[in-house]
Amino acid sequence: MNERLTAWFPLLLLTVLAGLTFWLDRFVQPTVSTRGAAGRHDPDYFVDGLSAVRMGPDGKIKHTLSADEMVHYPDDDSTHLRSPRFVNHAAAQAPVTITAKDALLSSEGENIYFHNDVRVTRARYADKSMLEMRTSYLHVIPDDNVARTDRAVTITDGNTIVNAVGLEWNSETRVLRLFSSVKGTYHDPNKSTRGVPGG
Repeated sequence: MNERLTAWFPLLLLTVLAGLTFWLDRFVQPTVSTRGAAGRHDPDYFVDGLSAVRMGPDGKIKHTLSADEMVHYPDDDSTHLRSPRFVNHAAAQAPVTITAKDALLSSEGENIYFHNDVRVTRARYADKSMLEMRTSYLHVIPDDNVARTDRAVTITDGNTIVNAVGLEWNSETRVLRLFSSVKGTYHDPNKSTRGVPGG
């Protein structure tokens, strides 16, 4: 009896090991494949020299978007832009231009997130001077003509400089809201410091 058990023992051991290996493979394999597919953030296409135009129902240009490079990622359907340039033509007499080093475009294109050295300029029109705004981050909703940030911002309008933290700007209505830490300075170009006594 012992001799028969000894003869069958290696075969029994191999059967148990084979069953255990099969079970481990079934248990581990789905996890590995899921992580491999969903965990990767690889681009599926690149575009050099992007240039896009959005038209309104009246056939007029609403806004344009260009960039040196566009990279699309399929896992979250996001689009990354290098050196983006966005021009809003909501007010034809004074287009608003936004530039930055980088930007992220949402999957449907309804949001643009500008990062790093963001510069906003409103063109000069009528008796209004050119307005310039600088910040490190700006969230733009093109179809609503709205731009907002929660970061520090500096606004230069003619001889006036305003510093604040956080703002919301509607480029169509021209309404600008500043949220906190607002400080402003005005430089009178007609006032000269030359010839002041006491030197």
